[in-house]
Amino acid sequence: MKIQLVNKNIEDIKTDVLVEFLTSDELSEHEKFKTLSQAGFKAEQDSICFLHESGFLACGVESKKSDNIRSAAASMIKALKESNYESVKLGVISKRTVSALVEGIILGGYEFNDYKSKPKKIKLTEISLAINALNFEEIESLFNESIIIANATCYTRDIVNTAPQELNPETFALLAKKLANTNELECNILDEDELKEENMNAMLAVGRASIHKSKLIHLTYKPANPKKIISLVGKGLTYDSGGLSLKAAASMVTMKMDKAGACAVLGMIKAASELKLDVEIHAFIGAVENMIGGNAYKPDDVLVSRSGTTIEVRNTDAEGRLVLADVLSYAQDTVKADTMFDFATLTGACVVALGPFTTGVMGHSHKLKHDISKSASESGELTGSLPFNKHLKTFLKSEIADISNTSSKPYGGAITAGMFLDEFIHKDMKNKWLHFDIAGSAYTETPWDCNVYGGTGAGVRMICEYLKNI
Repeated sequence: MKIQLVNKNIEDIKTDVLVEFLTSDELSEHEKFKTLSQAGFKAEQDSICFLHESGFLACGVESKKSDNIRSAAASMIKALKESNYESVKLGVISKRTVSALVEGIILGGYEFNDYKSKPKKIKLTEISLAINALNFEEIESLFNESIIIANATCYTRDIVNTAPQELNPETFALLAKKLANTNELECNILDEDELKEENMNAMLAVGRASIHKSKLIHLTYKPANPKKIISLVGKGLTYDSGGLSLKAAASMVTMKMDKAGACAVLGMIKAASELKLDVEIHAFIGAVENMIGGNAYKPDDVLVSRSGTTIEVRNTDAEGRLVLADVLSYAQDTVKADTMFDFATLTGACVVALGPFTTGVMGHSHKLKHDISKSASESGELTGSLPFNKHLKTFLKSEIADISNTSSKPYGGAITAGMFLDEFIHKDMKNKWLHFDIAGSAYTETPWDCNVYGGTGAGVRMICEYLKNI
């Protein structure tokens, strides 16, 4: 499906269907929309009315703000894909809504059909966005940026949605190498022997019962004159059974999504390299599979992490933080970054705290959290800040090791997980680091906004917006 920006009046573009976004006020004010009213169309947000005899599709919006346009565009593209029309045109409402239109169309129209024996054929082949303006070049630049970011988000979704028998730590490393070759990135893969040399015992413990060997992946994008150096760290549990603290059967379904943090990090560096941003990006991924077996790590084990901090294991299903502890340590010693972000489907507690649509953000720097919140809002993603609390830290106390991998109390689980990671952040990086818990936002079984069933690509649009503003 081709999306193009056309520097013409919309009347001069010939297509099968014309689309308009309408508010309830516009519907009542114009006589030409009388047929829509007679059809029962009220222009409610995301509602549609198709007048096939005149080739006209009306999409309801509460207002012409970007968030509403993005969501309505997603509803629009779903309706058009169900039709037999081949081409459609719509007008760009404003400069601010260009990205929303593109994302609504690409992300709302996304499908993952790799495992369908007979995927449905879509007849729609061309979407024309009309704009007859003097600042066409500026809008065209925004349009092209939006295409890159939306495609990187879909790339992330594809990896999240890939079945665990196909994507394991070893094939994840091959995928990263392929991206590195395509986008001219530097790539370094540490295998288990090298992980042992780095004393990454916490990460190795999580993956040792799997037949697939754990990998640490380091991709680098280096522009000529970078303004900043950013490290992005992703949790890459290609499948999480819970280990010996075995998950319930129903909870194991969708656990292919436990690699979503790592997938998002790949999407971010992909987009940054294609946007040619003046920011040096380092992507670190701990690719591990948490399985059961005679050699599985156990509750009551004490692990010596890469940093030397000893960890009492109280639950083997709190494995992501063990992997990240070592990867964060390695990332900080390998790259002296101006800022470091980690992304992980870390806790169900975050979903309880913020709901299934919102990414939890934790860290010490109020300014950094404010900047991220602004970027998230501008990109259409949702974030909520969860505050660190010195009293919650006592829940991680261990009587036999330096720290426990789970809280001793069933409260504030998302925050205590973030505070566990904080133990592995160097003192000089405390105000340069943020933790993103995407447990709720990374995957959905109920479509919402421009997100369809499966991986959402959470974090990619938000971080791209942040990087663009550096």
